[in-house]
Amino acid sequence: MTIRSGGRPRDRRTSTARPYDPDAYATETIPEYSEPVPRSRGGGNGGRGGSGLAGFLKFLVFALVLAAVVLAIALTVLRPVVGGMVMSVAEDNPAALQLPFVKDIVAENLGTALTTPVSTEPTQVEFLVEPGDTAKTIAARLQEEDLIGDSRAFVYLAVVNDLTRGLQQGTFILRKNMTPDQLVNALLAPPDVKYVDIGLRTGLRLEQITAKLQDLRPEGLNMEASEFYDIAKSPPAELLADYPWLKTILDDAPKGASLEGFLWPATYRVLPDTTAEELVRKMLDAYAENVGPARMDVPKERGMTFYQIVSLASIVQREATLPEEMPLIAGVYANRLDPAKWPLGLLQSDPTIFYIHDTLELAKVPVTDWPKYVFWDTIKGGLTNETLPPELAPYNTYTSKGLPPGPIDTPTITAIDAALEPDTKDGYFYFLAKDDGSQTTAFAKTLKQHQANVKKYMKAPE
Repeated sequence: MTIRSGGRPRDRRTSTARPYDPDAYATETIPEYSEPVPRSRGGGNGGRGGSGLAGFLKFLVFALVLAAVVLAIALTVLRPVVGGMVMSVAEDNPAALQLPFVKDIVAENLGTALTTPVSTEPTQVEFLVEPGDTAKTIAARLQEEDLIGDSRAFVYLAVVNDLTRGLQQGTFILRKNMTPDQLVNALLAPPDVKYVDIGLRTGLRLEQITAKLQDLRPEGLNMEASEFYDIAKSPPAELLADYPWLKTILDDAPKGASLEGFLWPATYRVLPDTTAEELVRKMLDAYAENVGPARMDVPKERGMTFYQIVSLASIVQREATLPEEMPLIAGVYANRLDPAKWPLGLLQSDPTIFYIHDTLELAKVPVTDWPKYVFWDTIKGGLTNETLPPELAPYNTYTSKGLPPGPIDTPTITAIDAALEPDTKDGYFYFLAKDDGSQTTAFAKTLKQHQANVKKYMKAPE
């Protein structure tokens, strides 16, 4: 071994060492001093393996909480988008509404559409459930017919309430003011309600309609027939205000005119609790729909108001047996209304006398007994010439000139058209129902011809 002596000791720094600069470390991080961790034999972390699992679990909990927070924030910010997507999925696949998450979002998006009716009017309407219908197709038609505001509300309630199976077919009676929930139950879980069919044939007068309603009470109709009669005889101003066409017509009628002649004959299927005013409104609606504004707009040159046209048509309705003869019968009365052709000025119509007679007789019995009365029946003793109450005297067309004050029944479209366009070209002034079973009518231009028809077609009284 050689021992070296003398000389400067070697500098332990390498040749690349820099001189000390106090600013050189201003941006550097100085590592902290730590004691070395002695290693256990066999490697590892010195016997602290459990602390690694605990750390992982803590991290996992933290990650889940963080994910939940992020999801909540995302749903809050993007909820409209998510809601739209969920609504689209639920609309295409209603079964998805069975998932709580989907159900809640759809309910939130539908909002008041689930509980709000589209109308406050209790008007009854018929709704047909056809073979092959589903909750979705029913809902679409309900919205088309303005019975529900949002068809999805119907589907939602049907699925959530598990009412989509076993749909019943048929015609149901709904009300316009039903809530979506009530509509669902009425159509998909119908209560045991027996509808009432009110069948009203043509040519009935108000008292006959009233008698029919009275007769239906044992069959489940709760309506008071007398209440219907009161409304029809003296319609309230509030009712007329809802029917401008009717108010215009009645403005040309005598003061206090009833609804005689304007309650349309048909078969009305109604709920048992239908009110008298509801039925009156349904009949007025049907009248306007069937008769139409074109017929009601009578030209001034016609010389008659529509109210007078209906009055004439109501007489034609009672006189004619065959619809095709109505224009000729209307023509006879049109000729008699022309003072240049018929100076006498009297219509001499038998149905008006029957109308007077029945009115007087019905006044003697309560409404509850009207179903037993025989209307338009033969008058014992012939035509009446007795003194009549002021309100009935003008209906006697054998003593009062011109048309009666108002209609004596509700005429059909055919009778109204006949009164609008009477057939006067043949100049007939007389007619006679043949008593030979043919149900036809014999017409005559002169009294002599008429008397001949009487001898030919009328059987001698027994």
